[in-house]
Amino acid sequence: MSSAQIALLGAIAGLTIYLGLPLGRLPTPMPRLKAMLNATAIGILTFLLWDVLSQAWEPVDHALGDKDIVAALGKGTIMAVCVGIGLLGLVYFERWTIRRRRPERAQGPGTAVQAELIPAASWRGTTGRLALMIAIGIGLHNFAEGLAIGNSAASGQLALAVLLIIGFGLHNATEGFGIVAPLAGNRPSWGYLALLGLIGGGPTFLGTVVGQSVVNDDLSIAFLGLAAGSILYVVIELLAVARKMAVKEITTWGILLGLVLGFVTDAVVTAAGA
Repeated sequence: MSSAQIALLGAIAGLTIYLGLPLGRLPTPMPRLKAMLNATAIGILTFLLWDVLSQAWEPVDHALGDKDIVAALGKGTIMAVCVGIGLLGLVYFERWTIRRRRPERAQGPGTAVQAELIPAASWRGTTGRLALMIAIGIGLHNFAEGLAIGNSAASGQLALAVLLIIGFGLHNATEGFGIVAPLAGNRPSWGYLALLGLIGGGPTFLGTVVGQSVVNDDLSIAFLGLAAGSILYVVIELLAVARKMAVKEITTWGILLGLVLGFVTDAVVTAAGA
């Protein structure tokens, strides 16, 4: 199998994220349904957070097992710094976008302020910005997955690379749902959904291309750390939304459902021997 074919399959694995994105076009759902969608996204992202952190920590754990303290400290530092950048970077990104959205002073009676003219599902609206942040976090995670695909192909393990492509493709389908959960009822445009899918799924292709020529644990740890930090930030934001909805039972069931979906799709990869 050629490098181009591996890259193409990596792109397909990433673009399965589009399977879940049309859910963002649902008409205004009932409050309870919207709470369930939000909570399920929390569950999926919580699973991804655990998955990403465990992958990032694995090389550190191996170094500690080999009594290589210097390598463990180096890799652990990379992980900690990148988690911090991913987490705090989105905090400052949100502050920047909020400043850009500050309404201009009205010029007369009945004048519409700028904030009122920004659609809720655009990247400048509250729900649109949250969906964008989720897509960024998932995109960083998927770049690291692409690296794994490319590294497997580069080392001659084509069967493993194909299994990873299948498994990650299934995984990404559920991630698409996680991205658009905050948009339910806001009817985002198809163009905006396409952009979110490109941000979230496109990095799988890029990671596959890079991974075929660059095999580097530190690079993988860095992107996994960035992904973990950004996903953690989004989970915090979604939990705040869930608290405002004040439907604790539905939220709890939704989080459980999201966790189960994450573990089931991961189990498919493990069962296949990947």
